[in-house]
Amino acid sequence: MVNHSSVTEFLILGFPEFPELQLPLFILFSFLYLMAVLGNLLVIYIVCADRHLHIPMYFFLTNLSALDICSLTSIVPKMLGILLAKNYDISFWGCILQMYSYMVCVSTEFILLTAMSYDRYIAICNPLHYLNIMNKRVCALLAGASWIAGSLTVLPYNIVVSQFPFCNSNVINHFFCELAVVVKLSCSDTSIIQTMNYTLGSFSVFIPFLLTMTSYVFIISTILKIRSSKGKSKAFSTCSSHLTVILLAYGTMIGVYMSPGAMDTAEPNKLPIAMYIVTLPLVNPLIYSLRSRELKVALKKALLKTH
Repeated sequence: MVNHSSVTEFLILGFPEFPELQLPLFILFSFLYLMAVLGNLLVIYIVCADRHLHIPMYFFLTNLSALDICSLTSIVPKMLGILLAKNYDISFWGCILQMYSYMVCVSTEFILLTAMSYDRYIAICNPLHYLNIMNKRVCALLAGASWIAGSLTVLPYNIVVSQFPFCNSNVINHFFCELAVVVKLSCSDTSIIQTMNYTLGSFSVFIPFLLTMTSYVFIISTILKIRSSKGKSKAFSTCSSHLTVILLAYGTMIGVYMSPGAMDTAEPNKLPIAMYIVTLPLVNPLIYSLRSRELKVALKKALLKTH
């Protein structure tokens, strides 16, 4: 039996159920991680370098790309170390930090997507006053508030978990310090985490979802009132990338974490969760790059300058 004072490290198992796939998984996740980081860095560079992209939508996009890089980097390097070097151990506070970093990124991303939906709402429903309303100060406040709210919302989880006594085991059957799996290792009453899920969880996921859907109700209503089909198409194209990212983010999260057996901490669906964590940050810049004419033009200019 061990308690909080004697638990100095955890052992993260990774994917022991696939012993023959350790190297292929390492190669796959290394490639996806590299592509996702490079893709998001490229988006940040292009937006910063091209003054024509210094508008609210792309300002928020750079924040989204930064979040994707942070969420990946908080999880994937350690996972790759487990797959290749069998580096299973992580310190107690390293585990808490990894848990906090990833939760901050996820929470902030959903709140930021809500801020982006408000930007699209103003652009379509109040276009004449768009630049006055969505000025640099407002954009900075919305982005800053998203980061601060995401950080503060998940902080109580980590403070509470760091005070739990751990006497069941220090072996984490996952590829990272996931909240539900770590809490399962505690021998104390963990019902407070369930209560926090209903309160703080709703603030970082459910309320942003409602606000985002409310924005799109007004957006779609405004688009339907446009008489010309060309006008409707042009208006919809300005928010299609953001809407695609929202549907993908919420859809994959529901599919991965709310599918049968997804919350089974004894045998979590590790491969689907890993693909969700790695591929979503890779897909986000692709969606904006393929569907945004301004971003494609800026990318072509950047490529021509390099030759």
